[in-house]
Amino acid sequence: MTKRFWINLPVKDIHKSKEFYAKLGFTINTQHGNHDQAQLIIGDHNATVMLFPDTTFKNFTQHEIVDTKQATEVLLSIDAESRAEVDEMAKKAAGAGGTIFGEPAVSQGWMYGCGFADLDGHRWNVLYMDLSKMPKE
Repeated sequence: MTKRFWINLPVKDIHKSKEFYAKLGFTINTQHGNHDQAQLIIGDHNATVMLFPDTTFKNFTQHEIVDTKQATEVLLSIDAESRAEVDEMAKKAAGAGGTIFGEPAVSQGWMYGCGFADLDGHRWNVLYMDLSKMPKE
């Protein structure tokens, strides 16, 4: 049975990507000791995102890498504990060099979120869900 799940992302510059994610408050795991990759630890459940240089990633997948200026392959979503936390993450992402593609706003009356792209164009969604306002069926 599968024990762990993680996401691998290609990046153009490992060092700049590590700086970007550190500014967002993500934990950079340095146990691997490999300067050609980075492991991000996200949230209370220790979700893992591995960052690899484009060439290494392409070697793993034996496939072309999506041009994130032209297309989106995946939307990575993380939760927030409040609307203020969504706003703060948007500010951090923009301040660290990311691009806001979705300004913080209410969605469907019970969700509040924003969207940003990292330095390599990978799209992230930060979402606060007020379950007390969620429509009942």
